Amino acid sequence: MVRSCDVGSFPFVGDSRKFVEGANRFSLSSADASAEFFGEKVLECLVDKIGVAIDVPNFPQFRDMNEMFLSMMDGVERIKGGYLETKIPSLKADRSGIPEVMAIEKNSRIIQEKKGAAFEIRICVTGPYTLASFFPYKREDIFIKLGNVISQIVENSIFSNKHGRVSLVSVDEPVFGLQDDALIDFGSEGRENLRRAWESIFHKVKSKNAQTLIHLHSTVDELFWEVDSLEIIESHVDDPIHQRKNTKEKLESRDKFLKASLAVNDFDALIKKRIAADSPEKLTESDLNERVADAWTDIKHGRINSEGFLETVEVMKNRLVKVVERFGAERVLYAGPECGLKGYPTYETALECLRRVSVAVESFEK
Repeated sequence: MVRSCDVGSFPFVGDSRKFVEGANRFSLSSADASAEFFGEKVLECLVDKIGVAIDVPNFPQFRDMNEMFLSMMDGVERIKGGYLETKIPSLKADRSGIPEVMAIEKNSRIIQEKKGAAFEIRICVTGPYTLASFFPYKREDIFIKLGNVISQIVENSIFSNKHGRVSLVSVDEPVFGLQDDALIDFGSEGRENLRRAWESIFHKVKSKNAQTLIHLHSTVDELFWEVDSLEIIESHVDDPIHQRKNTKEKLESRDKFLKASLAVNDFDALIKKRIAADSPEKLTESDLNERVADAWTDIKHGRINSEGFLETVEVMKNRLVKVVERFGAERVLYAGPECGLKGYPTYETALECLRRVSVAVESFEK
């Protein structure tokens, strides 16, 4: 059975500075006004995701995914152009787990009552390779060091109680494979260290009875196939992994699975596609870009509904059908949108995208 899930990032409505302050204070004192605001916003969005029938929603990810994890570490210092390692990175004493997940665990009874049944969630952490990209001065062992801290955060964040549990954990590596990197050349110490760092994180996840997933924007570098504890691979709609002839064989021989991406989330691209389709004549790139800018202005002033640019349920369902036909139903465990919902013009439009994804998956299953 294919289950629906999402990637996490979402448009935020409200006082973002108060939200970030509340996240920083949540671990220290849940009685603080900003911490209460933070918890309410996380709860509200998760309940909304459950309300549109996403089977395994990600915790609402309103904050910067890199800053939120680096800020939990001792031994790293912000400098112009990135971060500097001042000593071996370690987890701060007052930052044991992901505040968003702690808020969900704290409100798990309320969430269960809203859903009418026990719930499952997905959590995402930024991977050691992506975090390391913010360190202009680094050595081959940085992946192990950062991976050790992320592993601790994961261990402290996974929960399971009678109301709900964390059932899926994603390590997000959006910059992996996008450019040549001598630090992870084939046969290098850095490459092996990255593999070991991933393995350590995923092994910890599996020991806590949750499934493991890696989120990628490129699968050109195939190091992820060598990580034994990795179960599920997720990338974008048009990623070559869906077309490569050897993907099915590798999924079967390595006993791995796919999360099918059903919805394109580059909203500029969605607007451009709709304008081009509706135009009676072929438009130049310059004309297209000008009309995209005009569309954003109209959306901002409420003259057009941004939901009109979303892909249809049928388009999403057809993508799922093709992935399942190519790789087999037993190799496709989850389906959902690409990442990037945070870039949507409104909270409601992002929620509508999730609703369509849910309907597409449910329709496919029927």
